[in-house]
Amino acid sequence: MQRIEDANDEALQRMLSGDPVLVDVVPATEAIPVLKERMILHAGPPIEWGRMCGPMRGAICGIAVFEGWAEDLEDAGKLADAGAFEFHPNHHFDAVGPMTGMTTISQPLMVVENRTFGNRAYCAVNEGLGKVMRFGGNDAEVLDRLRWLRDEFGPALGRAIRQAGGVPLKSLTARGLTMGDEMHQRNVACSGLTLRALAPALAETTPDSAALSKALAFIGGNDQFYLNIAMAMGKSIMDPVRGIDASSIVTAMSRNGTDFGIRVSGTGDRWFTAPVEMPEGLYFPGFTEADANPDMGDSTIVETMGLGGFAMGASPAVAGFVGAGAASEAGNFTRTMSEITVGENPEWSIPSMDYQGVPTGIDIRMVVETGLAPTINTGIAHKEPGIGQVGAGVVRAPMACFEQALLAFAESVGVS
Repeated sequence: MQRIEDANDEALQRMLSGDPVLVDVVPATEAIPVLKERMILHAGPPIEWGRMCGPMRGAICGIAVFEGWAEDLEDAGKLADAGAFEFHPNHHFDAVGPMTGMTTISQPLMVVENRTFGNRAYCAVNEGLGKVMRFGGNDAEVLDRLRWLRDEFGPALGRAIRQAGGVPLKSLTARGLTMGDEMHQRNVACSGLTLRALAPALAETTPDSAALSKALAFIGGNDQFYLNIAMAMGKSIMDPVRGIDASSIVTAMSRNGTDFGIRVSGTGDRWFTAPVEMPEGLYFPGFTEADANPDMGDSTIVETMGLGGFAMGASPAVAGFVGAGAASEAGNFTRTMSEITVGENPEWSIPSMDYQGVPTGIDIRMVVETGLAPTINTGIAHKEPGIGQVGAGVVRAPMACFEQALLAFAESVGVS
């Protein structure tokens, strides 16, 4: 139908014309004024406490202690059981969060503004690797780090970003692709480029030398620092694509460790869900697939805009790291994803693939027709609360989400 093709052209143009800029870091209550006490935003589609996986429960108990809503982890679990907390997806509040995706009132949120359309998106600061709250970690070390991010690093980073006049992300991401990043599992180059862009402003606005040293060391030692920025960038790019009549383009993919959910432009903000899949990948020493939790997190927003698993050709080192085969086969992932997208992003190109633009605009019709589900690069959390990350791998989005979405989409455009 020409109506669908025209709508998808409009969706693609909105994606390509986005101008995402990192503009600030602010307290969550300033970014999302409707946030209130005992309200917890999480990754993935809606879910209630009784259906949450281990790491999600661990993170919720930890964040409740962090916010002062519970005396300890045991008390937090009892309060959650009693219905004391209000749970909502990040996506319902212009936000995203990696893995468990905790967003609550006092956390500092990075702000990305899409200057083409005037909308903003938010994501918490990346904590680093290993035992962190996004992987279900919740001990004293995890909570102390969150307090430092809230009280010291977040405000310092916000001052630096404002002093620098913001950080344009489209060109920075393009450069990162040429340096081996794909923006989901590998963010080494973009994290370094961000540090280079902000270090002078951090030095200018942080008079205490010890605090400055700690902030610089944190960014420099965190290879995944850019991940959360890329996620907020993705949310800011994809939100203007929502609600285009007759468009079959996916505007969000997300998972909560129990369910995988997608949203489609032409069907608005409705979620289409199916049981989430288990990642296949490599595990840290001492852990095996028996320890792994099913896939989780809002970070699949990066695949939705053509990065992550869709840009694997730019990052052959990731193919080996996540157990996806030989580095020489990385481009095959990108070529395959081109079969389920409506176009390419010419500003985000892959030199090793003759400067092919990353595949952009997942079309639910093509997914169902080809039987090719989106490839997602992901971290792997331990299935028990409190332990943290145990590996990294690749996972496929469940086909059932796209089949459900296609039926609803067909009804919306009057196709029986």
